[in-house]
Amino acid sequence: MPTPGPHAMLPDTSHDEAARLGFIFSFKEHIAGEVLPGNKITYKTKVEPQFVRDHNRPPKDRHEVHKEMRKDPYWQMWGSLMRLTQELKQESSESIANRQIRSLSDRATKIRSRARNATLRLNPDLEIPRYQTAVDIHLMPGNYYSERTEDDVMAGAMYDPGVFYFAMGGLGRYNQGMGDSAVRWLAEAHADFAPEAILDMGCSVGHSTLPYLDAFPDAKMDAIDVAAPMLRYAHARAESLGCAIDFSQQNAEHTDFPDESFDLIVSHILLHETSRKAIYNIMREAHRLLRPGGMVLHAEAPLRNRELDPYTAFIRDWSTHYNAEPFWGTLHDMDLAEPAIEAGFKRDNVIDINVPMVLDGSLMGGGASWMIYGARK
Repeated sequence: MPTPGPHAMLPDTSHDEAARLGFIFSFKEHIAGEVLPGNKITYKTKVEPQFVRDHNRPPKDRHEVHKEMRKDPYWQMWGSLMRLTQELKQESSESIANRQIRSLSDRATKIRSRARNATLRLNPDLEIPRYQTAVDIHLMPGNYYSERTEDDVMAGAMYDPGVFYFAMGGLGRYNQGMGDSAVRWLAEAHADFAPEAILDMGCSVGHSTLPYLDAFPDAKMDAIDVAAPMLRYAHARAESLGCAIDFSQQNAEHTDFPDESFDLIVSHILLHETSRKAIYNIMREAHRLLRPGGMVLHAEAPLRNRELDPYTAFIRDWSTHYNAEPFWGTLHDMDLAEPAIEAGFKRDNVIDINVPMVLDGSLMGGGASWMIYGARK
């Protein structure tokens, strides 16, 4: 079983804890490889034919497929197993982090005290947006912003190794595959683009923030998130890996940076954790913050529902209903050109493409990709 890349903030795991994580990893691989395909067989041989008999037509969209499939015992079994893997992962991550939470918080504080070239700026009065407070996203206990202890880093200590196992290593050893993929695309499509100031919106623990510093070592790097425990962990993690990043607790919809502060603004799986209204606000804020010629790039899963058949759109929409990510499906229904144009970007400068997926420096085969959405000012 692969393991996350080491750094000073990564929680230690005992033999038994590692064995449990290994079981969850293998269990999810089994569900994805052996159990998931049965859903399509059930749909094609049972559910769709019955729908055609009842309505004299096939299902028109993922909503109609979902309405029928959720009644089926096989799909109920698969969905229950999928939910169980996420719950087991969160329980295991919480147990591991909680066992050493005081030492991890102390470690982060010590690293922060030695930091010379980067800052951590928190705002205890920041209002957490409702799209974060309404649900515990990803079934994370208390969500990512809850404070459990003084100088809390619990959410970061859970998320960092947890997302590695949830993605089954598919984001790379340091979970930075999305950033690596965007950087590679920039190098190929915009070889002369050399940003001097970069902002990562919704940075979580900074996984995909770091590749931009590798690509543009002379740039000033800022990263924001609404969750203080994630930012404390992110700052210490980046420092331990030799990366100078200024982290601050802010909402990407409305930041305190001056106009035209950045040449490049990025995010990685941020948009589907927000809302339709928030996306319009985020694009307006990006337009305000960008210098002329600058770019905003949001990396997301390439699941535009208009390009998918109803069954595939349905199966890809599982997280909307059962993994506490209520905006997942709606994002992939949206015409994303609209928020960019409304924000002030020209239609011809809107970016909406799929880019090849990079894993630990190598291109993934099989057409694996990320969606890059954004615009150039």
